[in-house]
Amino acid sequence: MPELPEVEVVRRGLERWVAGRTITGVSVADPRSIRRHYLGVEDFRGNLLGTTVLDVVRRGKFLWMPLSDSPSGGSVPPSPPHTALVAHLGMSGQLLVESPEQPHEKHLKIRLTFSQRADAPEELRFVDQRIFGGLFVTSLAPTRDGLPGGCGMVPAAGGGGWSLIPDEAAHIGRDPLDPNFSVEALHQKLRARKTGLKRALLDQGLVSGIGNIYADEALWTAKMHYARPTDTLRRSDTERVVHAAHDVMSRALDAGGTSFDSLYVNVNGASGYFSRSLNAYGREGEPCPRCAAAGLSTKIRRDTFMNRSSYSCPVCQPRPRNARL
Repeated sequence: MPELPEVEVVRRGLERWVAGRTITGVSVADPRSIRRHYLGVEDFRGNLLGTTVLDVVRRGKFLWMPLSDSPSGGSVPPSPPHTALVAHLGMSGQLLVESPEQPHEKHLKIRLTFSQRADAPEELRFVDQRIFGGLFVTSLAPTRDGLPGGCGMVPAAGGGGWSLIPDEAAHIGRDPLDPNFSVEALHQKLRARKTGLKRALLDQGLVSGIGNIYADEALWTAKMHYARPTDTLRRSDTERVVHAAHDVMSRALDAGGTSFDSLYVNVNGASGYFSRSLNAYGREGEPCPRCAAAGLSTKIRRDTFMNRSSYSCPVCQPRPRNARL
């Protein structure tokens, strides 16, 4: 499943290719991919045709494109948008920018056509092999903290910076790559819980966008065990974990994300390469890079965790006596 850096790679690509352009065509090949748009295909199409994408915003793994009924490029900044096109990639969703003459992908579900621009292809295609993702149009509501909804919605000439978020994403916390993320707010929430640290990091209501891969990598970087009780964390511990998560995901973002197969690609169809830089995740039985640098022969271990796996170093990340899963 694409994690936060992968979705941010897609967001940046969409921002480059579709922001400021008007939707001139909508084709739905598989209605299952708009099942979250409860009023059906014709309403989905009617809500999109003629609208202009003002921005491309992300919180956690939610992507949305605020829509305006007025074309962009005028001298008057657009008024705050009321609706947005939301995209969720699910397990295998891809948003690909293509020229109309390119052959249709095998699992093409939705095709949007945009106003012509000399340097940009005209189509945005949603491709989804497993059909867990999808697109839908929804209302925007004020954010609870009065700050911009997420990454990408920043003040800019002609618009942006609105403190708005789709109703469906309002319940999730900010993520470590969000410029408005608060370490102090997260620390207070962690201290109020009586649970294990990794379980808390995977709770999207506390902090969004940290999935299994990057939780393991952040905890390895921070030298903390996944079962560390959250109510024992000092502020410096929370800072260390957050900074580690930010560092790991920023490096993954620079590498284009983490791809283990051909299902995750960016808007140009390219896979990420951060999987080659993982220190813990998926490396059971391999040497811990940090221990190896110190002349030790410690092997990465794998534990069963929440019906998944958790990877850590038994020396760098010793299990606490008061561990909580």
